[in-house]
Amino acid sequence: MGKSWVLAFILWQIIPTEAAITVGGGVGINIGSGGGGVWIGGGINNSPTPSAPSVSKLSSAYTALQAWKSAITDDPLGILKTWVGSDVCSYKGVFCADPQEAMDSASGPFVAGIDLNHANLQGTIVRELSVLTDISILHLNSNRFSGTVPETFIDLSSLQELDLSNNHFSGRFPIVTLYIPNLVYLDLRFNSFSGPVPEDLFNKRLDAIFLNNNQFEGELPQNLGNSPASVINLANNKFSGNIPASFGFMSSKLKEILLLNNQLIGCIPEGVGLFSEMQVFDVSHNSLIGHLPDTISCLNDIEVLNLAHNKLSGVLPDLVCSLRSLMNLTVAYNFFSGFSQECFKLFFRNAGFDFSLNCIPGRDMQRPQPECSVIPGDGLSCLRIPSVQPLVCGALLGNSEVNLTSPSP
Repeated sequence: MGKSWVLAFILWQIIPTEAAITVGGGVGINIGSGGGGVWIGGGINNSPTPSAPSVSKLSSAYTALQAWKSAITDDPLGILKTWVGSDVCSYKGVFCADPQEAMDSASGPFVAGIDLNHANLQGTIVRELSVLTDISILHLNSNRFSGTVPETFIDLSSLQELDLSNNHFSGRFPIVTLYIPNLVYLDLRFNSFSGPVPEDLFNKRLDAIFLNNNQFEGELPQNLGNSPASVINLANNKFSGNIPASFGFMSSKLKEILLLNNQLIGCIPEGVGLFSEMQVFDVSHNSLIGHLPDTISCLNDIEVLNLAHNKLSGVLPDLVCSLRSLMNLTVAYNFFSGFSQECFKLFFRNAGFDFSLNCIPGRDMQRPQPECSVIPGDGLSCLRIPSVQPLVCGALLGNSEVNLTSPSP
């Protein structure tokens, strides 16, 4: 029963303050295997007789959910056996809220959330679901839904969390998600979406963007750093080209960005150091070249810095290895030519430090010498903030307006 209260609490946090959640009776079940099971239970039971506006809302919800049920072709766990009758608040996976304020009490209960995570359902999402205009959460991860997101989802004006991860969705990026007005959490990972990612994605006020493990391709939009999101995961796709040079110069509050296992080239941009709250930066398994920007030493909150499996070179700076919060530094499979005593101290801080298969003289597990005779991109001049003084991170924001077109040697 405890898991029902977890979802109830989440909904209480998300739906408007005038609404309160009442979780009905019955015994909840975990569906799915392992620790990922999520409470799937009915919403409000034994509610007072709804008024006319409520009957209208719940009647519309009944029509929509029955249309969706008809589009589901396989239900191995029998979840939809409870989707019978007009009391949609008793359907497993459907959660209702009951407004408590006097001005809204006449409207009665409404569908506030659907959570069918790990239900292993097969089918499609139907356009009729757009009548659920009060829904705040739609969680459908770990099913077998296919097709794409209906254009009618633009009408889901209260939706804040949309989780379609680990399904069989395909086609282009679902543009309609950019027009859901109150959406703050978008999770499309582990599907088969393809094509470019629209620039407007990073202008939308999302707090979390998960697009990893799809087949997205093309260059990263130039406004990538414009996003107010705290987490952006674009890993395991087919993105190509450079990381935008403006990355970091947008006063973003980004805490985690994962770009690993794509086809990115060029330099790590100077602006990365402006993400003062960054905790995870992973660009491993790409084809990045050149030296590390000095600004990486400004990532005082960084915990995981993964640069492995690229073509980076130069000497690993002292200031990087001395970052106070660093727990794991991985630079394996690059062409670094050395690191200082400060980096060696990471071993004594119980921090992970993997520098294998580089070109560091006198160290074990390095590349064969012939591979180190020609350093990829050795003659490349990355765009860097010109400075004759040692980098002072506190002053970096003040210098962010300088001309970025003057490369350092």
